[in-house]
Amino acid sequence: MTHGNSRPTGLEQFANKLVGGLVKLGLGPRSMRTLVVRGRKSGKLYSAPVNLLELDGARYLSAPRGVTGWVRNLRVVGTGELRRGRSVETFTAVELPDEAKPVIMQAYLRRWHGQVKQFFPGMDASTPPDKLLAHAGDYPVFELS
Repeated sequence: MTHGNSRPTGLEQFANKLVGGLVKLGLGPRSMRTLVVRGRKSGKLYSAPVNLLELDGARYLSAPRGVTGWVRNLRVVGTGELRRGRSVETFTAVELPDEAKPVIMQAYLRRWHGQVKQFFPGMDASTPPDKLLAHAGDYPVFELS
């Protein structure tokens, strides 16, 4: 799948920095956070703007671009921080199996389809769970605790 390791375009990088700056100040959409995760090889801290999905009392991070750097790092280190303004929250992440993803993917698409539709070709919140399951392996999802 082409989106799996798609790097942000120059415009997307600019938008990520802009949104990241707003989130750092505690502004922007309430669901936005800056994800900070330690590099699996370098040990350096890396950050990326993410949408935190809260669903039925649980919290999730979904990777619409597929297996990105933050996904690979989080898979190895298993912990990170979510920052928004002065708020810093440490978490532990567990990656969900594909069978658990369709309901999360539907909720994610219901909430942020306008932002992420280019990464989910032919899918939206009304896509049947079996079709979402067929694509679930392309979209890592982590449950946070």
